[in-house]
Amino acid sequence: MKTKTAQDFFLPDFCVLNSVFAVVLFSQLFAFILTLAGSAHSTDLWYDLAMISLFMQWAGLSCAAVLCASRRLLTRLSPTQAGLVGYLLLLLTLALLSEAAWRVSESAGMALIIGVHLDFMLRNLTIGAIVLAIALRYFYVQSQWRRGIRAESEARLQALQARIRPHFLFNSINTVSSLIHRHPERAEEALLDLADLFRANLREERKHIPLGEELALTRQYLQVEALRLGERLQQRWQIEEGVADLLIPPLILQPLVENAVYHGIEPRPQGGCVAIGAWCEGRWLYLRVENPVAALEPGGHQGNRMALENIAQRLQVHYGQQASLERRRGEGVFVVTIRLPREEP
Repeated sequence: MKTKTAQDFFLPDFCVLNSVFAVVLFSQLFAFILTLAGSAHSTDLWYDLAMISLFMQWAGLSCAAVLCASRRLLTRLSPTQAGLVGYLLLLLTLALLSEAAWRVSESAGMALIIGVHLDFMLRNLTIGAIVLAIALRYFYVQSQWRRGIRAESEARLQALQARIRPHFLFNSINTVSSLIHRHPERAEEALLDLADLFRANLREERKHIPLGEELALTRQYLQVEALRLGERLQQRWQIEEGVADLLIPPLILQPLVENAVYHGIEPRPQGGCVAIGAWCEGRWLYLRVENPVAALEPGGHQGNRMALENIAQRLQVHYGQQASLERRRGEGVFVVTIRLPREEP
């Protein structure tokens, strides 16, 4: 089975700075080990360390450059083929570097390693073959582990989303049923809006959608609720220009607004205003939903807890510790603020 995308490829991307830095650190660590292993026969430990470090850094960075240059080719092969081709390329690179290092040291009168030419080449290739085999195996196992974690996270995400949809469905049906006898024409309008909402919710799963789609879904939901609650439901939108194209996980904002209506507006005879905001600060996207606190709700927003925990778990699956959900109650309002990494389309 061939690797379809570079993201699924088992080898790290050695074209990026983090991978190159890791190569430099590993090469230096290996140089220390080789120097200490041969210190019993050494007359100048620091000289040996300098020479071995020079060669190891040269070899490590050259191998990283080869993997970077050949990455596009390797990603088109199966993992087994890519591992074999990459292994042979790295061994060839190491052989050429060893030959070049021997000739340079010989012409400069510097004995890089005590021994003859053949011993030097065989030692480097043997050590390189073992280290490269272990490294490639490690990268493959790490890749399989990450794929397993990703598959588990996606399954968990689908389960969390499935818990949102029945709640939304039953509340929407109640909204329409309350309008059928009193305002049949409004009920028909609400059914059309619900058809659009369910079409958006039942489409093929996507990990991310533009924020504009989530805002449109939220507006349709509020239109349905406005038919039932009338003037008791007021809205205030504060959407920063340019954020509609940014990507977010689906069903993040709409469930927050739904809970704001059901636990903040509906229990209040006078109703209230739901405020929805979206803006950017640096590399972060912020979403905020604010609603009045229902005085009749003892303990304050206990009904919101399950939905908020659900969304917090979904954010954890998508972004790990990079995303956050903060809730705050004060001065008669309840505010939920979500912080997400800013993702361009």
